[in-house]
Amino acid sequence: LVAGLHDGSTFLGALFAALLIGLGSLAVSRGSRLDQDSALAILYTAAFSGGIILLRRLGVTQEMDEWLFGNIMGLRDSDLWTNWWISFTCLGVLTALHRPLLMTLFDPDVAATLGVPVRALNYLLLTILIIVLISSLQAVGCMLALGLLVTPAATIYLLTDSTNALFWGGALLGAISSALAVLVGWWLNIEQGPAIVLLLGMVFVLAFLFGPRYG
Repeated sequence: LVAGLHDGSTFLGALFAALLIGLGSLAVSRGSRLDQDSALAILYTAAFSGGIILLRRLGVTQEMDEWLFGNIMGLRDSDLWTNWWISFTCLGVLTALHRPLLMTLFDPDVAATLGVPVRALNYLLLTILIIVLISSLQAVGCMLALGLLVTPAATIYLLTDSTNALFWGGALLGAISSALAVLVGWWLNIEQGPAIVLLLGMVFVLAFLFGPRYG
């Protein structure tokens, strides 16, 4: 609305809206009887509906499928560099805060008694999560980004109790599956975004059916 609809304003607008919704859901859950999942569902669906109306009002001619499911083959060099810098920065922060983050995620009460800033780390983790999600929108869209975020971690969670494997395994599984899905999608002439999430879903089902401990 302020700077027109181009790559920079779209990214910044999506980032601002996502931070507003994500951090807003956390604030609502802390200040009311609602849990964060319920608050996020309400705010997300309201914001999503408002975004659809706004796109129509702006006269955007781009197909809605590209906003929902992305177009990974349409990424430019500038998009790849942006994603690389975001990934590098977020990975560095997460690695530096590895131990306090693990304590916060697995036992926040004990972490708080040891002096770990639990609330600040929760906000930081949610902010990093939102930034990573926004950076992936052009590749896989706003609908498939959630599957790309949750499925690798959930799959690894079915296979191991090791904190290091949980921390790094989801990222490795997501990267390998994405690369394979892009190649298979190009070979079969199907959309790469849905192919990535479909392949991850198949791996999750296999882990659920044949996992040694939790399947």
